[in-house]
Amino acid sequence: MYKKILVPVDLAESGMTKMAMEAALALTKASADAQLRIVNVQPLVPMAFVDYIPPNFDEEMRQSAEKDLTDIAAKVDLPRERVSSTVRFGAVYPEVLAEADDWGADLIVVGSHRPTMATYLLGSNAKTIVRHAKCSVLVVRQ
Repeated sequence: MYKKILVPVDLAESGMTKMAMEAALALTKASADAQLRIVNVQPLVPMAFVDYIPPNFDEEMRQSAEKDLTDIAAKVDLPRERVSSTVRFGAVYPEVLAEADDWGADLIVVGSHRPTMATYLLGSNAKTIVRHAKCSVLVVRQ
């Protein structure tokens, strides 16, 4: 079974986050020593906006996201030593893939919307994660 399960969450999409977390939790519970890691990727602020935001904006974003992830992790029905979380900054799919590599994940569980014409033309993070991940990926949809 899987030993290190990574779940990227979008804090603005509670429905997708809940679906992905439920699937990841079920898989984590299937193995007595599996670990669950929750990751959130915050966007980088474009240089054009730097003069218009507070100097500590990135740190405030990090603290807010860490608090939200801590709240999500606290609701996970696993021993605390089996659950961790982290916040990364950058574009979603490269950061999720980098976290999977850095942490040594053997499964990524990602929530996704049903494909639409917009995602067909522009692409989606889930699609790119599936295409480029070095480990297994489970895409959970509504």
